[in-house]
Amino acid sequence: MVDIVSKKTRSRMMSGIRGKNTKPELKIAEALKKRKIKFDTHVKDLPGKPDFVIPDYGAIIFVHGCFWHQHHCNLFKWPSTRPGFWKAKLDRNVTVDRRNERKLKDQGWWVLKVWECALKGRKKIDFETLMDRIENWIKCEECNKSIKGK
Repeated sequence: MVDIVSKKTRSRMMSGIRGKNTKPELKIAEALKKRKIKFDTHVKDLPGKPDFVIPDYGAIIFVHGCFWHQHHCNLFKWPSTRPGFWKAKLDRNVTVDRRNERKLKDQGWWVLKVWECALKGRKKIDFETLMDRIENWIKCEECNKSIKGK
């Protein structure tokens, strides 16, 4: 199937997609600060450059876009153009995510994935409820979970 926009328009659209400091990340960062939880962002020395590193608790938080990390929820839809390209690209993202998570766990970190669908869309979670769940996860000894939409 042919793309519905020109190559130039598609290129401009794709270049606008951020890899860090996304709106969901900034919103969570602001809420963590309000809750006085100290964190670092995008630590280059750790596998996957985690979105949030909370050293006091040995906790790592990744904020994953449902499309880019292939979360099969209502926000994920396979593109109809260049399906082979997209399948290979998104499968690689999932493989890299799994490898990085395994390495972090081997280093003793707790890993939490917060999916985009928990923050937006028809199945999103109330933001304060989401932050309560994140804070409870950080401060307890239950590790390696993910939070997705309803």
